[in-house]
Amino acid sequence: MEVGMLWFDNDPHTVIAAKVARVADHYRMKYGVVPDLCLVHPSMINGPPDLVMGNAEKVTIRPRRAILPGHLWIGCEDKD
Repeated sequence: MEVGMLWFDNDPHTVIAAKVARVADHYRMKYGVVPDLCLVHPSMINGPPDLVMGNAEKVTIRPRRAILPGHLWIGCEDKD
């Protein structure tokens, strides 16, 4: 993913799935596109590295050390 939206959420009481769901909804409303990938700092994930959650859409959550804690980089995965 080269283009995406960076979001900051450092609330320690909210689980990562809820954070990603909120950001995905905002992304969909703002850009009119359903995101499918969210990159987060590894310390934000409590479980397997590739978590898939979903309501109407599925978003894959992947750890990346380059993303600062508390930040979520969401967008659409490159298909190349």
